[in-house]
Amino acid sequence: MLAVEKLCVNHGVISALKSVTCRVDPGEIVALIGANGAGKTTILNAISGIVPTASGAISFLGEKITGLAPHLIVRRGISQVPEGRRVFANMSVLENLEMGAYTRGDGKAVKEELDHVFSRFPRLRERSGQIAKTLSGGEQQMLAMGRALMSRPKLLLLDEPSMGLAPMLVEQIFAMIREINAGGTTIMLVEQNANMALAIARRAYVLETGSVVLSGDARQLAENPEVRNAYLGE
Repeated sequence: MLAVEKLCVNHGVISALKSVTCRVDPGEIVALIGANGAGKTTILNAISGIVPTASGAISFLGEKITGLAPHLIVRRGISQVPEGRRVFANMSVLENLEMGAYTRGDGKAVKEELDHVFSRFPRLRERSGQIAKTLSGGEQQMLAMGRALMSRPKLLLLDEPSMGLAPMLVEQIFAMIREINAGGTTIMLVEQNANMALAIARRAYVLETGSVVLSGDARQLAENPEVRNAYLGE
């Protein structure tokens, strides 16, 4: 579904990504793990068209998307849930969700998608008229995920969905990620909680200083002594 080939991204004079190659197949959850500053978020932002690439190529469903504007990439079927949730703080829950559908012109389809999101996240229906900044952290994460789903993506990019959440809420969010995937949405997941990420992913890539240093089956990586020592707290 997604192919990233020899991708290089620079932040000024700093090489943020150094010839990164990875892929996501239809129906998978693929995890990106690594320390802060390893380049995980930069990969997602490059796929979404938020940061420019220096070299390399990104293709989605067989078509090159390198250099496309972010809204055109959303129209192709890729949606991102950003790190820190980034909801529209002074807008209502409903308005935030409607913003997620801004690339879709069919009002009936948008209404159907809204009903689908509300069925997946009942709390959002209860809070539909509430201003987003007054929601709890967990509710804001649900809203950010619901907003991304409003464009009906084929590939959902999730950046640190558990950040700042209590352990019980983390379990809920990861259960929702499994449900979204089981419903047919392919997922690329960036997550500091490597244990949780490797537990739900099919495959994973380990990044260090902008390069992929390990990749493979998620369960096998979870048993890898290097990964356990560096990222699993063992």
